[in-house]
Amino acid sequence: MAKIDESQLGDDFRYILRLAMADVDGMKPIGLGLTSIDGVGQRTAIALCGLADIDAKKMGGLLSDKEIDSLKEAIENYPTAVPLWMLNRQRDLHSGDELHLFSQDVKMVQKEDIDRHRAVKSYRGVRHAIGGRVRGQRTRSNNRSGLTLGVQRKK
Repeated sequence: MAKIDESQLGDDFRYILRLAMADVDGMKPIGLGLTSIDGVGQRTAIALCGLADIDAKKMGGLLSDKEIDSLKEAIENYPTAVPLWMLNRQRDLHSGDELHLFSQDVKMVQKEDIDRHRAVKSYRGVRHAIGGRVRGQRTRSNNRSGLTLGVQRKK
């Protein structure tokens, strides 16, 4: 990324943008800066810029108030504007709706899901509780902390 001369930025440059209850760095392109919001990856960030009609390569701090408002509106309308496979919470357990969660909602729902698995004592819940691998990874030869792996030589 090219070095930016801060004297050319102007007085209306925003170093930090507040979107979806998270801080977005204004010194990065908006397509990359949106990925600092939990629940937004590269593909989602590009889709949000497309919905808001904003160039993803434009510097985040140079966005006008109108563009920021359109970006906020795109974040609110995101679940209805994209295909279902782009959502991060399909068939929600409680409501049955297709959702896309952002920022603190992602962490809260993830914690609730883990607590629910622990409460019913499912295999995943037990693995979460003891701090082991949850998704079927190998633990016989990997996942060893503090122990050396190998064979001792004869003396």
